[in-house]
Amino acid sequence: MGDESEAVAVVRGGGRAAFGELVEGHRHELRVHCYRMLGSYTDAEDMVQETMMRAWRRRETFEGRSTLRAWLYRIATNACLDLLSGPARAREITVGVGGESRSPFAEVPWLQPYPDRLLDLAAPGEGTPDAVAVERETIELAYLAAIQHLPPRQRAVLILRDVAGWSAEETSQALELSVAAVKSALQRARATLRMHLPARRSQWGPATAPSEQERAVLRRYMEASVEGDLSALAGLLREDARQTMPPDSQVFDGRAAILDMWRPVMTGPQAWGEWRALATRANRQPAVANYVRRPGQVRFTAVNIDVLRVEDGLIAEITTFGAELHTAFGLPHEL
Repeated sequence: MGDESEAVAVVRGGGRAAFGELVEGHRHELRVHCYRMLGSYTDAEDMVQETMMRAWRRRETFEGRSTLRAWLYRIATNACLDLLSGPARAREITVGVGGESRSPFAEVPWLQPYPDRLLDLAAPGEGTPDAVAVERETIELAYLAAIQHLPPRQRAVLILRDVAGWSAEETSQALELSVAAVKSALQRARATLRMHLPARRSQWGPATAPSEQERAVLRRYMEASVEGDLSALAGLLREDARQTMPPDSQVFDGRAAILDMWRPVMTGPQAWGEWRALATRANRQPAVANYVRRPGQVRFTAVNIDVLRVEDGLIAEITTFGAELHTAFGLPHEL
């Protein structure tokens, strides 16, 4: 609805059904925003629902001085901040011995992937205001893990300023901070973010979908995994590749460590069984859903989802998640 005065009339006096129809169009984009704030797809789902309820309860505060979209963003941001400040949901970054950083992924045990099929719903057209919500550089797992290291209010400032493109004045109003405080928080957030992003991040591009090279690597990775071909898998990994498995805090650093972890699972007397794989996409990165049919079983059961980061035709990072979000990805739990 282009005319904000019409939106004001619907929000403030149009009844619950009309209100719901109007704000529902922003649901997918708001879920992505909450996901950036929280790093968890499950929590983002809950906070979108909370945002819709808060918006209905506070509908009289929408006066049309900002867009409906901006009003909803403000409510969603503060709902996330409230969640993050609650003692029951406090989240602490886990670091290595002596405070040494091991991996942004391993340090954020609540991190979850976001299905690309739902990112497509958040921004169905290029050039629209919500298109920035799904740009790869700010939705990929490396970015999501890195921003979780920011204090919640700094995180909100960074997302509103650098992702949503809000002005310092708009951000200050949304967060009830001074403009000077917003500028200071943004400066500190950017400095911290640079410490936790991969060193070569600028070289793997702002595309909004996996490249053909990445898809080719994914196909070879799936074939080698299903066949239990460790030699082929070794040829796909960078020597300094890393694998993490949130919420497990273990980090497998280097090709040799990854292969040593895979070997008993895929080959030999302790092998889990026969493997199958389905290609998918998460956070604008290539991903694969893995299934195994254990000895004596009839069907293949979902095991996990591997999200790959590819550099120069080789796998630089594998982030492995459990099968809890298969439904969100539109994937079956059995084959």
